[in-house]
Amino acid sequence: MKIIILGAGQVGSSVAANLVSEANDITVVDTNQDLLQNLQDRFDLRTVCGEASHPEMLRRAGAEDADMILAVTNSDETNMVACQVAYTLFRTPTKIARVRSNEYLNHPQLFANDALPVDFLISPDQAVTDYIQRLIEYPGALQVLDFAHGKVRLVAVRAYHDGPLVGRELRTLREHMPGVQTRVAAIFRRDAPIVPEGNTVIEVDDEVFFIAARKDIRAVMGELRRLDSPIKRVMIAGGGNIGKRLARALENDYQIKVIEHNQKRARALSEELKKAIVLLGDATDEDLLREENIEATDVFCALTNDDEDNILSAMLAKRLGARKVMALINRSAYVDLVESGTIDIAISPHQAMIGSLLAHVRRGDVAAVHSLRRGAAEALEAVAHGDRKSSKVVGRAIQDIKLPPGAGIGAILRGDEVIIAHHDTVIEAEDHVILFLVDKTRIRDVERMFQVSATFL
Repeated sequence: MKIIILGAGQVGSSVAANLVSEANDITVVDTNQDLLQNLQDRFDLRTVCGEASHPEMLRRAGAEDADMILAVTNSDETNMVACQVAYTLFRTPTKIARVRSNEYLNHPQLFANDALPVDFLISPDQAVTDYIQRLIEYPGALQVLDFAHGKVRLVAVRAYHDGPLVGRELRTLREHMPGVQTRVAAIFRRDAPIVPEGNTVIEVDDEVFFIAARKDIRAVMGELRRLDSPIKRVMIAGGGNIGKRLARALENDYQIKVIEHNQKRARALSEELKKAIVLLGDATDEDLLREENIEATDVFCALTNDDEDNILSAMLAKRLGARKVMALINRSAYVDLVESGTIDIAISPHQAMIGSLLAHVRRGDVAAVHSLRRGAAEALEAVAHGDRKSSKVVGRAIQDIKLPPGAGIGAILRGDEVIIAHHDTVIEAEDHVILFLVDKTRIRDVERMFQVSATFL
């Protein structure tokens, strides 16, 4: 697939890194030659230095025969105009734009071929907000990812020594939970993937990914670790776009405090939020955190635009007694560094939203994609079409499907029914099949399995 990425920032670079390894023809456009040179040094791709929305720049990037344009610069206006130019001059089939401002997002009628021809909108702030919300809903989870519109969830947890299943074989999970359907999709032990079998023994500190219906998530988590008590009090550092969205989303169900250092923004927040308490101050101020009972806070979320401030305030909050701390970190080099220490969860904004982009790039009918372990693995929801003659999966039991090494089918959504996959489960036409893939170099093999062929026998 020939893809033009407009913007070589964190999002554009992450998308390029994900796609260039999958035999795509990638061109990146940006005004910053240093960023482009860095990408060229690391990956096999083309770069064009210039304004992303200018017709000549798009022509030089190959827009005349491109399959897709991903407009992910830091400017909403540049992204939208680039999509307009790509449609009007080059008739580019698929146009995706990153748009952050609610002033645009609140008017979806703007985005149509007879207005602004954007096929798919990506909102990074909303993606991060949803990501944090799910983590707060399930205390103790490292990742919570939605499939089938939230009916099925893939959850990552770290196994603790007091978990009933820890030290036991996976096959005993059914004995512990006879009424619950779940499947362990993958285990990462000391950063190396393990394909789970019935005789696999879960060890302390294993990172376990399991799939279950939404209603069964807490029960399965309880087998791998002692369940944390429900969250009541949340403190948010930073009242910017993400902090404001999160406070608004949570304020009816939790006790919310927002710390904002900008007086004008703090006043606007206090008028806009209905129940949340807005505090004017610095989240790295130890006295302020003590005054606001940080030791009684269940979750502290550092969501400012400054990575260093987020890391410092989260570490300080943890030292002062906050039960769990999360930090929003843009620089990928920092993420692994801080998560192995005091900070419980490092949130990478571009990883939180990359699945939204990948779902439109994957071949075949792919309803959802999630990047796992910062791009090391991937989970996707593919729709099975055709019949036994035209499809490699329809009408076949899972045990008879030749999946690539490291790939596994975790669950199937058939209508409104969630079916946890077993070896004898037969896939039917229009099933939504949820797969886990620990080796991303095999993604094309999985995509081909779900593409209908008129000549396949």
